[in-house]
Amino acid sequence: MTAVEPKADQATITVRNPADGRVAGTVPVDGPDTVAAKARELRLYQTEWEEIGPRGRKAWMFKWQDWILDNADHLTEVLMSETGKSRKDASLEPVALADSIKYWAGNAEAFLADAHPKPHTLIYRVKKLTTVYRPYQLVGIIEPWNFPLAMLALDVVPALAAGAAVLLKPSEVTPLSAVEFARGWTEVGAPPVLGLATGYGETGAAVIDNADYVHFTGSTATGRKVAVACAQQLKPLSLELGGKDPAIVLADADVDRAANGIAWGGMFNSGQVCISVERVYVEAPVYDEFVRKLTANVRNIAQGQEDSGFKYDTGAMATAAQCDIVDRHVQEAVAAGARVLTGGKPTGVGTFFQPTVLADVTPAMSCIAEETFGPTLPVVKVADEDEAIRLANDSKYGLSATVWTGDIDRGERVARRLDCGAVNINDALTNVFCPSLPMGGWKDSGIGYRAGGPSGLIKFCRQQAITAPRIPTQKSELVWYSSSRRQARMAIRAMRAFAGKGVRRFGVRPGK
Repeated sequence: MTAVEPKADQATITVRNPADGRVAGTVPVDGPDTVAAKARELRLYQTEWEEIGPRGRKAWMFKWQDWILDNADHLTEVLMSETGKSRKDASLEPVALADSIKYWAGNAEAFLADAHPKPHTLIYRVKKLTTVYRPYQLVGIIEPWNFPLAMLALDVVPALAAGAAVLLKPSEVTPLSAVEFARGWTEVGAPPVLGLATGYGETGAAVIDNADYVHFTGSTATGRKVAVACAQQLKPLSLELGGKDPAIVLADADVDRAANGIAWGGMFNSGQVCISVERVYVEAPVYDEFVRKLTANVRNIAQGQEDSGFKYDTGAMATAAQCDIVDRHVQEAVAAGARVLTGGKPTGVGTFFQPTVLADVTPAMSCIAEETFGPTLPVVKVADEDEAIRLANDSKYGLSATVWTGDIDRGERVARRLDCGAVNINDALTNVFCPSLPMGGWKDSGIGYRAGGPSGLIKFCRQQAITAPRIPTQKSELVWYSSSRRQARMAIRAMRAFAGKGVRRFGVRPGK
């Protein structure tokens, strides 16, 4: 069963619930001409959106936030219908979206205020130096299927708060949440600077062609293609790509907390999280205890499809293709000598795959080397901290990691040795909920950063430098051609005096 019916020549996309195959809704396939027309219309209104300033934008975005909270139950139902998520997992997304609006719209005025850097030398004290942040007119955002609303909180919301117009292309697997997202913007009467383009790869390519700045979240393979397309057009971009996040459990860790946190960090949203725990390295003295407790936790995870209430912890996987990858990784691990301690196979219903723990895993297995993006936790026994760090860094990915220890200082030392963009100590997934922190991948996990306080807005802006005189101006500056040679020599001597150190400031070589 697939979540969509991918026929390249069709006029609409039929979205199905991966948990049971029922039709959840349909959206049109927007061709390049349609995308270009939407982009032109967005540009018409962006100037006014920028000119009303952060306070004006804040007023509209807070009305939108009210709409999202008032319609949170409906948004949750739509999410469940197109992703197969549990209600518990789906319910987090509207709330995260509302929280993101509060942060970015609420702080935009301070973050985007003109900056006045201090002159680097006394010579330039006579100049007023200003950095101005002017948004890109149209930001194109292409998002994946694992968090159809929460991803928009990370990218669309700050771009709007920065003053840009946004053309959003959601995944063809889960476009229905984005339709509701955009509908809310329209229903509160906000300026028409948020557009939606639905379709397949051709639609995404058209978004890139028509945007001034591009953000893409998805697989590393597709991210490379996006990067090439942007490079050919000299367009700035940011990419948040694949991950294979390690967890390191040291011998001094609180094993109960580690087992609880890693179970959640690996199984949340059925493991379909870019920063989910995908491989676990445990020091030998606590390996057996940890594996026993982790297995018990994962075995107790309630998985299923629900119409009401909060009965289940996790739901189905979003696509049959992703479920097949998970199944292959488990089968290949078992064939190479790993043991399945719980789970290990599809349930036979929809795209559900049992929450799985693998023991006796080795670094060469595909479940360690490749991104799984599913509900599996392969566990590797290591001799010590150094081996754990070496194996954790032995990956082409570098998105985030977790370290579990009873000594926070030790945890921070380990964190600084890990080659990834974020490390959570005695916790999992925390950084993504903290917009004041940067979220970015190293190595094949991406280019650029999300969030990070002011940087999360400035990334959607062009920085403009403005200089102006602080004192009454003369007819000529000292180094202009209209000045005398004597004035030019004076200026150069002054520049050298401020640039150099010691006697070199005065044109004297030491020892001469």
